[in-house]
Amino acid sequence: MDFRYTKSETEFVDEVRTWLKDHVKGEFVALQNKGLTGHEDVDPELQIAWEKELATGGWLGIDFPKSIGGRGCSLVEQVLFHKTYVEARAPGRIPNMGVSLLGPTLMAFGSTEQQQRFVPQILAGEELWCQGYSEPDAGSDLSNVNTKAELIDGRWVINGQKIWTSLAQFADWIFVVARTEKGSQKHKGLSYLLVPMEQDGVTIRSIVQITGGAEFNETFFDDASTDKNLVVGGEGNGWKVAMGTLSFERGASTLGQQVSFRQELDDLMQAAKENGKWGDPVIRQKITQSYIGLEILRYNQLRMLTALVADGVPGAEQSIGKLYWATWHRELGELWMLVKGASGMVAMNGYSGEGGVAYTLDREQRTFLYSRAHTIYGGSNEIQRNIIGERVLGLPKEPKKANQSD
Repeated sequence: MDFRYTKSETEFVDEVRTWLKDHVKGEFVALQNKGLTGHEDVDPELQIAWEKELATGGWLGIDFPKSIGGRGCSLVEQVLFHKTYVEARAPGRIPNMGVSLLGPTLMAFGSTEQQQRFVPQILAGEELWCQGYSEPDAGSDLSNVNTKAELIDGRWVINGQKIWTSLAQFADWIFVVARTEKGSQKHKGLSYLLVPMEQDGVTIRSIVQITGGAEFNETFFDDASTDKNLVVGGEGNGWKVAMGTLSFERGASTLGQQVSFRQELDDLMQAAKENGKWGDPVIRQKITQSYIGLEILRYNQLRMLTALVADGVPGAEQSIGKLYWATWHRELGELWMLVKGASGMVAMNGYSGEGGVAYTLDREQRTFLYSRAHTIYGGSNEIQRNIIGERVLGLPKEPKKANQSD
């Protein structure tokens, strides 16, 4: 692989750097090197405003065709954007599921009317989306979905519950996998619906996390409704469309993520040198292992991008990458606590009074606590290992429990 930039790629990188330098000003300066998931100390409304600012430069739609309002960037340019963005320590971004998940899904499975109605609004930062997949009894096994939708008088009437709905409290719309065929089971009889959040039939209940924030939510549907034309891919094809959505989760942004991890590790090494922990042979060995692990992660991400460039279809590298980075970052959080020592166990501004205990976490403490979730969301480590074992290595499927049917 040739890592040298062409003239046009160099010009593109310069354009990104210049735009960020000109626009990360005023209130957005406070977001530099902050944000992302697990950082509830950052004003989410300010992060949403930053998404709209990015939209003014066309950066929300870098991988969307120009005909729909995107930039039509090549995969290489997409990778360079995310890499340059992180290198510039630009504002950490909220999980924009309209851009990363729903938009690409509509381009792949949606009708022309659905594309024209929703994609321009997504790329302008005017409508935010959340994901309605998981339920109390349907986590990693999405085929257990029990939320139901019935077509009544030209509208889908929805009843059920979703959980772990990230940023539902700020979303304008939600894409919901619901069972639309009575008596259907597993993968059959599911449909993929687009549902407005601002209606009487939708209730959001926050889930307070260990970090003290509430990024996740429970979302309840009690006779909520949406138009009959807002089913993506056709009635009964929900499983196919939902799996298509998940395939968009990992791609061009992965190298930017790796750069972000490198910055975190560099900060950790500097902290260890400043507080004397660098002289501890055990900690130094763990830092060395973390450095080696990050290099392995980097080469795997490059291998995945090579597969995408070759035929547009990522292979096992996706699951390997998710399994590897989730575990690596969780271990980095643990290493931060070793480097910080006893001070890492003490939260700032803690007090106990009416309403419970409040405290302020620093960046390293947030990394330690929030990274525990990395190995669960987006496909747990166990699920990733099963995918690699069964679909890549050809190993026998995991034995089913006695009460578990096909």
